[in-house]
Amino acid sequence: MSQNTGKMAAMIEQAEQDLLHTYNRYQIVLDHGQDVYLYDAEGKKYLDFMSGIGVFALGYSNAYYENALREQIGKILHTSNYFYNEPAIKAAHRLKEISGMDRVFFANSGAEAVEGALKAAIKYAYNKDGASDHQVVALEHSFHGRTYGALSVTGNKHYREAFGAMPCEARFAKMNDFESVAKAVTDKTCAIIMEVVQGEGGIVPAEEDFLWRVKNLCCEKDILLIFDEVQCGMGRTGYMYAWQKFGIKPDIMTSAKALGCGVPVGAFMMTQKVADNSLTAGDHGTTYGGNPFACAAINAVLDQYEELAITDHVQKTAPYLEQKLDELVAKYDFCIERRGRGFMQGLVCRGPVKGVIADAMERGLILINAGADIIRVLPPLVVTEKEIDEMIAILEPVIAAAV
Repeated sequence: MSQNTGKMAAMIEQAEQDLLHTYNRYQIVLDHGQDVYLYDAEGKKYLDFMSGIGVFALGYSNAYYENALREQIGKILHTSNYFYNEPAIKAAHRLKEISGMDRVFFANSGAEAVEGALKAAIKYAYNKDGASDHQVVALEHSFHGRTYGALSVTGNKHYREAFGAMPCEARFAKMNDFESVAKAVTDKTCAIIMEVVQGEGGIVPAEEDFLWRVKNLCCEKDILLIFDEVQCGMGRTGYMYAWQKFGIKPDIMTSAKALGCGVPVGAFMMTQKVADNSLTAGDHGTTYGGNPFACAAINAVLDQYEELAITDHVQKTAPYLEQKLDELVAKYDFCIERRGRGFMQGLVCRGPVKGVIADAMERGLILINAGADIIRVLPPLVVTEKEIDEMIAILEPVIAAAV
């Protein structure tokens, strides 16, 4: 028994007395990370295939990233948006280049980015017809955040039912079912919002034909198409943004998570057409969004994406992950199918996966679920075949025991 035994228990007990209980946390206090590994407060090592729910694309202790943040701390952390700052100017231009969009607004999180995207779409429609009763079409099983506006378009009734009327009126359709989307559209519809790969909703990729038909419907009716790329963006599918695989450009898109690789930052972006006809001075704002520290993080992340050729690495290495997960599906009845794109994968199982994830964590592997019966696999984007083999070596006996 190590001399640190009980250290985590004491910290967890203190946390449970002080923190609002809105999370069912694992009974682990994480202390530090190195490469694709995390270490708890008692020194135990974990292979991380959760990456902070898709945040730590570069893994942990990336020296270039950390030095860039230290350098910015030595200059200035915050200025407010009454002034320009150089990191934000640089980051906005670079995001335009990698996304193909025309205008950028920096926020602090994915949910805030979704809130801003919805406001832009509603203001766009208001400027067309002067009405303030517009609706948004969203997809069942989608997840866009838990703030009030983002919750309005999150396709899980359980998250919404206790909070009454939502600030944004939404109608819900089915993923990859164009007819259900067309049926949900009314003369009040101002936007259709979707994840190009649903994350929380079960790792469900949108099919190319479905995306094109929705895009064409939006063009026909002057409805704005919003892609939520908070989790599936920033290289996770092998493209900087998942829609780029098909060339189906949205009118508005959101980004967060790996955009800051640990520093809380989000953004929503739009075409010039939307920018010219939606939000103007005073319509939207943020105290911290786009501050020099957050934008220095974005610039450091983008530098490393270029230097490490992250999207090429994902495209090259993800098929190996898919192969290894497919082998589990073929070998064990507990696994029904693998689905996903790139380093955003899900193992659909025949029963609850909570116990599987807990057993894997006990053996030193961090995973996460996506619904009750899906194991979500979200490694850092720098993961190698060797580390994929290490993950499978831990996960396979846990899966075998669950059969």
